[in-house]
Formats: sequence, structure tokens, C-alpha cells
Amino acid sequence: MNTKELYSVLEHFDFESDAKVYGNGHINETYIVDPKYIVQKINTKVFKEPDKLMDNIIAVTSFLQKKIVQEGGNPARETLTIIPTSEGHKFYKKDNENCYRCYEAISNTFSIETVENPHDLYEAAKAFALFQKRLADFPAEELSETIKDFHNTPKRFNDLLQAIEKDEMGRAKNVKEEIEFALSQKDWINAVTDGLSDGSIPLRVTHNDTKINNVLFDNATRRAICVIDLDTVMPGSLLYDFGDALRIGAASGEEDEVDISKIFFRLDCFEAFVKGFAEEMGDNLTQREVELLALSAKLLTYECGIRFLTDYLNGDTYFKIHRENHNLDRCRTQFKLVRDMDEKMDEMNKIVKKYFENEQN
Repeated sequence: MNTKELYSVLEHFDFESDAKVYGNGHINETYIVDPKYIVQKINTKVFKEPDKLMDNIIAVTSFLQKKIVQEGGNPARETLTIIPTSEGHKFYKKDNENCYRCYEAISNTFSIETVENPHDLYEAAKAFALFQKRLADFPAEELSETIKDFHNTPKRFNDLLQAIEKDEMGRAKNVKEEIEFALSQKDWINAVTDGLSDGSIPLRVTHNDTKINNVLFDNATRRAICVIDLDTVMPGSLLYDFGDALRIGAASGEEDEVDISKIFFRLDCFEAFVKGFAEEMGDNLTQREVELLALSAKLLTYECGIRFLTDYLNGDTYFKIHRENHNLDRCRTQFKLVRDMDEKMDEMNKIVKKYFENEQN
């Protein structure tokens, strides 16, 4: 966004101060003003219905603010606060491709891009669990799906099958081993979607992007205090949030590491996350959710792996790439983690049982 366009946007929020580019998000353009406010340009190519997106965020943050006040907390620091435009609108819509929103900035906080130690993941787990617990009685069915079928693993599997069949770029011959592995996993990938369908897994408000950099930590205490980036908040399963947090948080290396011999699933990080999640969530999980916690880490990692593989086969049309075979490298790290988790699943389930039996007895 050029300077002239930026200032024309700021006028709709009655801001006269300078704005600077802020953060390193991959989806929305983000700016900080004053530094009391965060202004974002919503990526309408990804979020095609910004009105519904903002309705979700406003509904959830308003609900959280009331819960936090009831608990004696500080809503200005423990959840996001939307700033309406000077005209009283929930966001400024110049046209269908140029939509802007504003939040209050939360001062004296920092975010973590990669897990530095298991304790940080423990803190993040407490924050994501508290987010879930506070929203447990929110009517999840009233939220819109901002991205349809986002964590529908069987749907992602079918997308892969179509990409293999079409093979538009002639790349299938390069990834026979990856395709064979992906197809060999089909017998267990319906666990969560089947549970949501038959009611054994409750429909909840889910964040759907539980990377550690979507948690703000307090500068003074290094405690996790606020979950941010609510664009993908929608109805779903708590298992999506639990599993996706560990897909990256418990990995030994970067998502696009070329040398997959460096990639393995860290049980110390897994245990730290389970411990924090159990301490905060306690007995608010159903028995079936507890039974699938360990598997959910494997499931969400597999799902992301087949999405990378599908995009590679389709010609890299969805995920941004920065080198040749970038999506293939990403796919291989995810599949390496899936294999490693498969070998460690008994240990993972023992860790879950250790902490959740204590909380539920």
C-alpha cells in the first residue's frame, strides 16, 4: 500500500499519526499507528466475505470480553478489541478488494516465531486452552465458515486424488513415494469428521491457526496472555486446534527444511503442551476428545502434508513458494513427522493419560 492510500485509510479511523509496517504475517498487510493501534488490510482473495469474517471476530471478542470481566481479568490485554471507523462501521470498505480494520494494540507484549523451549509451548497451550474454555458455551453454529472445509481431512484427501489423476504439471512421476505414503494413510483420516457427524465430538468455536506466533506473551512475566489472529475462528473441533499447535510447535526443525534427517517429533514439547492444556482445560473435554488428542497431532500434520503435495502437483497455485520444489520440501517434512509420530504414538497416548487422568479424577 502506498503512502497516499494508507493515509486515506487512516482518515476513516480519525488517525493523523504516522503508520509503519508491522509484523511478518503472510496473509494480511499490517500497520501500527501511534503505537496504540493496529490497522490491517484484509486479504479478500483468501477471505472472500469480509463482512462475515468481521461478524465472527466481533461476536467472539465481545463474548470473551464479558467472560474476562466476570473472571476479574483485564479484557484490554486478554483479548482483541475492535476499533470501529469514525462513521461507526465495523471496518472500512473502500471496495470489494480493499477492506481495512483496526484493533487496539496490546502494549508490553511480544510474540515468538519458533519455539525456543518447551516452557513457551506450555504457556501457549494454557492460552489456547483458556480461549477454548471461555468459549465453551458460545453457540458455535452461529459462526460462519470463513474458509469452507478448512480442516476437513477427507475433503483434502479427495483434492489430492483429483490432483494425482489430472497431473496437470506432469509432476506425479517425481513423487511416487510421497503419493504412495499419502494414500496408505486413508483408513484413519476420518476420525474427527466422523465424530463431528455422529455427535461423539462436540462442535466448538475453534481458532484453526494455533501457531505459537498467534499468542502474545507479557514482556515482564513471559506468560502467555492473549490469543490473536482470529480470521479463521469458526465452528469445528477442539482437536483441530490441539493438533495444529503441535504440528509446528513440537517439530525439531523448520516446516521447509530440506534435510529431513533433521526432522523429528519432540516428545518434550508434546508433553509441555499437553500439561499446559490439561491444567487450563481440566475436565472440560469429552472422553472421545481426550482419546483423540495424540492422534490429532498426527492428523493435522498429515493434512498439511497432503495439502503441500496437492499444491505441488497443481503447479504451486496456493502456497507461496520461494524456490523450486518448495512445496515438495514442505510435504516431506510433514510426512517425516507423521512417520515419527506413528512410532511414538504409544508414548504420546501415555503422556495424555498421565495429565488428563489427573485432571478428570
